[in-house]
Amino acid sequence: MVPRANWKGVLKIAEVICPVSLYTAASTSERIVFHTLNRATGNRVERQYIDAETEKPVDREDQVKGYEVSEGNYIELTPDEVKAAVPESDKTLAVSAFIGCGDIDDVYFDKPYYLAPSDRVAEEAYAIIRDGLREKKVAAIARTLLFRRVRTLLIRPHEDGLIATTLNFDYEVRAAADEFREIPDLKIKDEMLELAEHIIDTKMGEFDITKFDDRYEAALADVVKAKIEGRKIKPRKAPREEKVIDLMAALRESAGLGKSKDKAGSASRSGSRRKAG
Repeated sequence: MVPRANWKGVLKIAEVICPVSLYTAASTSERIVFHTLNRATGNRVERQYIDAETEKPVDREDQVKGYEVSEGNYIELTPDEVKAAVPESDKTLAVSAFIGCGDIDDVYFDKPYYLAPSDRVAEEAYAIIRDGLREKKVAAIARTLLFRRVRTLLIRPHEDGLIATTLNFDYEVRAAADEFREIPDLKIKDEMLELAEHIIDTKMGEFDITKFDDRYEAALADVVKAKIEGRKIKPRKAPREEKVIDLMAALRESAGLGKSKDKAGSASRSGSRRKAG
C-alpha cells in the first residue's frame, strides 16, 4: 500500500524550489487497540456528550466551542470564528536559516516526518539540498502551515533522504529549573566518579533500535491470543523492589570490583589469623 502524504508543497531555499511531500515517520497504528463494550449485550459503546448541569445528551449540531473567561463563564466561538485564526497557506516550506545539527536541544523535538520529492522533476533539486546539508553538517530551519498552525521544522539529512521534525513552541516546553531547583549541589568523591566512569566504559555500545522490544505490546498480544484460545491467563508477579543500602558498595559491585575486593579482604583476614595461630 502506497503511503499517503500528510502534506504537499514546495521546499524553498533562496530561489531554489523543490516540490516535496511530508510522510509520517512514526506511527502507533500497529499497536493493539481495545474497544469499549456493553458487558450485557457485547455491543460497542458510543461516546456521547452530556450537559454538565442538565445531564441530558447534546446533539452534534448543538455543540459549540467555548473559552472559559472566568469560573463557569464562557464565550462561544462559531466554526467560522475559529477558522479566522488559521493563517493563509501558500504551501511553501520556507527555509529561514541553517544551524549546526546539535544546536537545538532535543527537548524541543516534537514529531518526525519523512520529507521526499513529490515528482521526478524535483529529484535533482532535492539531491542538491540533501547533499549540501550533509557536506556542511547542518540542518535547515523552515516554517509552514501544518495542521492549522504555522509550525517550525528542523530538516536534516537521513540516509538517502531528509527528515523534517516539527519543533515544540517555546511556551510548550516547561523550564527545567522548575523540576531541578530542589536538587542539591553535591560534591562527588573522586573514587565514586571513577567507578561511575568505569561502569560507563564497560557498557559502551551502539544504538540499535531493533534490540528494544515493546514488552507490554508483546505481552498484550499473548493475553489476547490466550483469551481467543480459551486458555487461563495468569497474573504477572509484582517486580521485586530494589533498595540501595550502600552507594559505594553498589558502584563497586556494578563495576565488578565488589566480590574480588571482598575475597581479597577475606584472604587477608584469614592470613592474619593463621599468622596469629
